[in-house]
Amino acid sequence: MPKAKIEYKLRIPSQTENLEIIRFFVGKVAEKVGFAEDDVGKIELAVDEACTNVMKHAYTETVKDKTLDVAILIDYQKLTLVVTDHGKGFNPDKIRQPDMKEYLAELRVGGLGIFLMRTLMDEVDYDIKPGVRNQVRMVKYLINRKNSKIVN
Repeated sequence: MPKAKIEYKLRIPSQTENLEIIRFFVGKVAEKVGFAEDDVGKIELAVDEACTNVMKHAYTETVKDKTLDVAILIDYQKLTLVVTDHGKGFNPDKIRQPDMKEYLAELRVGGLGIFLMRTLMDEVDYDIKPGVRNQVRMVKYLINRKNSKIVN
């Protein structure tokens, strides 16, 4: 029988100096529920990329409340991260997969956030409603559940 979900939430100003706090929050929860150090690092990097995208692209100068929410849902088989903002949205389907050989040959900087999130996490999807609510949902499965510390 599946165990009930555990939920953790963080609402924080959408400022790059808060990325360290977000990574710490997410990393500690991932560690607590039993993810290996390597997976904790992947989860931290994925949330960092998602939040950085919000901080750089979602809010215009005219928006007063520039906050973002990070929710972590834990159940017996996975950790789900949901990053929510209320800024302008984008169409994730229009973001093409980068050609890494071309990218590296041209010594480009930036533009790999969505690619990294999709590479590091098991699932990534979006719910975009510009100016109302935009969400990126990322899932990482607990592969070795017998070592998981999730209890209810």
